[in-house]
Amino acid sequence: MNPLLVVDGDSFAHRAYHALPAKAFPRSDGRPGNALTGFAQMLLRIWQDEQPRSVLVAWDRLDVPTYRHTAYPAYQSGRVFDDELLEQLDLLPGLVESTGLAVAKHPGFEADDFLAAAAAREEAAGGTTLVATSDRDAYQLASEHTTILQPIRGGGPPARIDPTGVRERYGVDPAQVPDFIALRGDPSDRIPGARGIGEKRAADLLARYGSLEAMLAAGRFEAEGESLRLFRHLATLDPGAPLPALPDVAPDWAAAARHVRDLGLEGVARRLEEAASST
Repeated sequence: MNPLLVVDGDSFAHRAYHALPAKAFPRSDGRPGNALTGFAQMLLRIWQDEQPRSVLVAWDRLDVPTYRHTAYPAYQSGRVFDDELLEQLDLLPGLVESTGLAVAKHPGFEADDFLAAAAAREEAAGGTTLVATSDRDAYQLASEHTTILQPIRGGGPPARIDPTGVRERYGVDPAQVPDFIALRGDPSDRIPGARGIGEKRAADLLARYGSLEAMLAAGRFEAEGESLRLFRHLATLDPGAPLPALPDVAPDWAAAARHVRDLGLEGVARRLEEAASST
């Protein structure tokens, strides 16, 4: 059985937006189309390369706080996105839906949570999953049945991260990644971590104790225990996020071509038509 492909839509959209100059990829009405163009090209390329049985593209809800923001108001504070990016982010789920592929976007959950839920469901069904994202929080999902596809600079084939790859990069097992993030911190999410603990020290402590709870039970970080438990909670992806059905399906690139042409992206439409004619 071919793998299920789950894609962090926001991760790919941000990557496309910052990689492609807005002025070089206008829509027919003059508005920027760089995120739309880059995302469509990346989705097409990864589908052609991996030939998955089905695809789920997951999205954040930027207009509704998640349980993480409620539990820790500083979480992801200070993030500001360009209006041109936000406008394209609103259009991208519709682009995916035009292909007939599945979309997950729900109040209270982040894109990463849908990745975790999809991987857990597929593994329970005896399948394998490819998780396409540049967010290293997803390293906690790596297993015998789940591989992380991490884009690399320069546009080459993505790195394929399995449990051995997680250990090589972080020095911890996938299951220890939330504890590792809690200790080390995550500046992009405004998680401060434990005082004075960097990446190497966090990995060394986990190698010695096995878990954050074992450290706390041994008397380590007594003054920071509840904060560190909260940080671990923030860093843990939620496999209970709601998912759509994910039957085997091939994308309808011809329908997607019509959709993006309506958005004013003639070049992308022609690329998708070529894909449709070759399948």
